[in-house]
Amino acid sequence: MRALSGRDLPAGVALLSAERDKPPLANAYDVVRRQTEALAAPLSPEDQMVQSMPDASPAKWHRAHTTWFFETFLLTPFLPGWRPFDERWGFLFNSYYEAVGARYPRPHRGLLTRPSVEEVARYRAAVDAAMFDLLAGPAAGREDIAALVRLGINHEQQHQELLLTDILHAFSCNPLRPAWRPDGPSLDEAPPPAPPAFIAFAGGLREIGHEGCGFAFDNEGPRHTVFLHPFRLANRPVSNGEWLDFIDDGGYRRPELWLSDGWAAVQAEAWQAPLYWRQDVGDGGRTTMTLAGVQRLDPAAPVCHVSFYEADAFARWAGKRLPGEAEWEFAASRVPVAGNFVDVGALERSTLRPLPAGPAGSGKLRQLFGDVWEWTQSPYAPYPGFRPAEGAVGEYNGKFMCNQMVLRGGSCVTPGGHVRATYRNFFYPHQRWQFTGLRLAEDV
Repeated sequence: MRALSGRDLPAGVALLSAERDKPPLANAYDVVRRQTEALAAPLSPEDQMVQSMPDASPAKWHRAHTTWFFETFLLTPFLPGWRPFDERWGFLFNSYYEAVGARYPRPHRGLLTRPSVEEVARYRAAVDAAMFDLLAGPAAGREDIAALVRLGINHEQQHQELLLTDILHAFSCNPLRPAWRPDGPSLDEAPPPAPPAFIAFAGGLREIGHEGCGFAFDNEGPRHTVFLHPFRLANRPVSNGEWLDFIDDGGYRRPELWLSDGWAAVQAEAWQAPLYWRQDVGDGGRTTMTLAGVQRLDPAAPVCHVSFYEADAFARWAGKRLPGEAEWEFAASRVPVAGNFVDVGALERSTLRPLPAGPAGSGKLRQLFGDVWEWTQSPYAPYPGFRPAEGAVGEYNGKFMCNQMVLRGGSCVTPGGHVRATYRNFFYPHQRWQFTGLRLAEDV
């Protein structure tokens, strides 16, 4: 194995490496790495550096951090002769891995004018070339290495989604209201959906959690038994039109609908509508900021960019509740994992915005996967018997199991093939820059 130093590799190396015949795992790695670059391609260097709030990160940082992950957890320990691309960058691009070392403060990532976008591209090219060498060599047959590669691939898919949600927030703060993709597919306004139908599910002892073959994050297991009371689940997510009714009925002005912390957030942040909604001065209609720029609000589409507090208040206003994550998973386990996701092979076909449910029979669950992440009433906590992995990668999920709420199902900016019925996303209850919506539930 030749000694490697990423500093001396030209930007074209990654493309040359990608043209070689590759085993399946190397090919999966290649597809995900190319997808990240495709998502960043419409952005200028200035776009890639902006950080609009502490919860977001610059696109350049996402590209570098995902590269740092492969360099740190795979190349450094497993590829003989690998020397870090730049010894200083571990401090810049480590996200939260305490076991790896110190890191640059997250709220200040937008101050990192250096390294440049071009240098980050060279970094990605160098690491990609080395990863192809690793995956073509003897180490490729080791299951521990393959497991880390699969984790890194899914980790990068999470950052692909974050890249889009973060740049949408940044563009929403720009008075010019730029678009990530101004030439996206045209979407006709749909007729208002039929009122939601509630589908009944029997209670009893049920199994939830991941088990068996296929990738899953550690927080999706162990599989275990839960007891469910009989419940009903709405056949579709709550729509923008229904949220307008909530607003018109004083939903943001009625403290009796809100949890105490939620009402405090309404007052402190002056919430009056979902994030990105605006009242157009010209004709009095509603508009919303999207990755295609400012668009007229579609009343038939699922509401998104709402916090857990807002979702919970809406459910109370509607006389319903949010589903528990075990209820959601039990229902979703009977439905194929298909929906409005990012098309990994053809970005031009991806809508990158929630779509209306469309006509369907009332007895069918729709849009459980894709369109919007769905808030549940479940706190993010470990399953019975959960144990984090040894070493730094054990910090991936376990140490965040406090003060956050679980979301399920994926969204229109989630890469296709990334989520499962067991997939557990989690955010703090006040956060709403993600594509987060809700589906109602009720007791029987």
